[in-house]
Amino acid sequence: MPFVCAHNTSYVNYGEANESRGIRGTLARIHGTTLRGVANGAEDPGQVISALEDLRRSDIDWRNGRAFSLTYLATPEALELSERAYAMYAGENALNVAAFPSLRRMQSEVLGFVSELCHAPSGAAGFMTSGGTESLLMVSYAAKQRRPEVARPNIVLPTSAHAAFEKACAYFGIESRRVPVRADWRADAAAMRDAIDDSTVLMVASAPQYPQGVVDPIAELGDIALSRGVPLHVDSCIGGMVLAFLEPFAGGTVPFDFRIEGVTSISVDLHKYGYAAKGSGVIVYRSRELRDKQVFVTDNWLGGMYGSSGVLGTKSGGPIASSWAMINHFGREGYAKLAALTRATTLLLVDAITAIDPLFVMTKPDSTLICFGSADPAVPAHAVADALAARGWWVDRQSPPPMLHMTVSAHHDKVVDDFVAALRASVADVRASNATDGSSGAYGTVE
Repeated sequence: MPFVCAHNTSYVNYGEANESRGIRGTLARIHGTTLRGVANGAEDPGQVISALEDLRRSDIDWRNGRAFSLTYLATPEALELSERAYAMYAGENALNVAAFPSLRRMQSEVLGFVSELCHAPSGAAGFMTSGGTESLLMVSYAAKQRRPEVARPNIVLPTSAHAAFEKACAYFGIESRRVPVRADWRADAAAMRDAIDDSTVLMVASAPQYPQGVVDPIAELGDIALSRGVPLHVDSCIGGMVLAFLEPFAGGTVPFDFRIEGVTSISVDLHKYGYAAKGSGVIVYRSRELRDKQVFVTDNWLGGMYGSSGVLGTKSGGPIASSWAMINHFGREGYAKLAALTRATTLLLVDAITAIDPLFVMTKPDSTLICFGSADPAVPAHAVADALAARGWWVDRQSPPPMLHMTVSAHHDKVVDDFVAALRASVADVRASNATDGSSGAYGTVE
């Protein structure tokens, strides 16, 4: 067909011959040069990689166990495998797995693995997501979609539930109905029951909640959910791949998953204690009918049918491949060993922190998260974090009240003594310096 250019009402038909000659001439000129260096100042690949290595020299050294936040590492071999699997599929697009049946198969197998860990019943269904925030956004959206008749929907959740629920409520026009936790930092089931009304579309529990690392009374909340006819989501993004292998949770003495009848959905992140690459999350629903309320489908444009399971449209196949690689590398037995190692390391750190005056651990964690602070105003907790950072260690800062938070990973067993020595020295530095409160930091940043 001839090439036709339009500008207002003037049309110019260049004709097939002129069009062909023009395009071929342009291609010839491009191929007559090397593609590298077409743009002024372009660098060759080696120089670009060298620049990247220079850029990250000031980043926290998490691969050597210096970060108790944001990153997760089991073994160097597993990290290499995860990164290789990610790189193999980084360019594949999981928006439409019909073009990439390998991604369809890997997604299915990852979902099956996590569903089995969660004791999902027959008929359960789910999706992979980019991680916990997207999972919590989508379960909130699905809850709202199930109750279209509710003009002002609300979600009832403890004050300890993840901040991503606030994001979901802001995005989707849902009221966040926060309920204070008990003295032991767990959800107050009776208070949550009292907060439910006819406009409640979802209840939330955590296994564990992030700030203090304890598991909510999910069985009790499940009974309330059943009696009130309200769905119950269990946010196990940070705990699902650990609690599934630790007693009393694994054996069901203290159940947290689909063994509780009132639980309708569970989220589990594989880029946390599944040790997959970032962008790897899973959400499982008790039934396909519940899951399908998460889906968005439209044909209201000129491009044909568009369907999406989550917030993202185009998404790399890398996280899917990395997740698949990790579950095949470790399997249930490997993850059980990692969970036991990480839990033992956590308890060692709890004992060591408690032995340093004036530090105290807020509560014994149920999983692998530690929350600790200072009982001496002259040794502010956040100032201790500043002193640790100066020594090359990263811990999170929380408030209220001002506390420090550690996410313990499997590889931290190798650095316990070094960290404890750095913590003890940091406390001494803060006490000697008459430090102020220290910088408060943030769980997530926007710049």
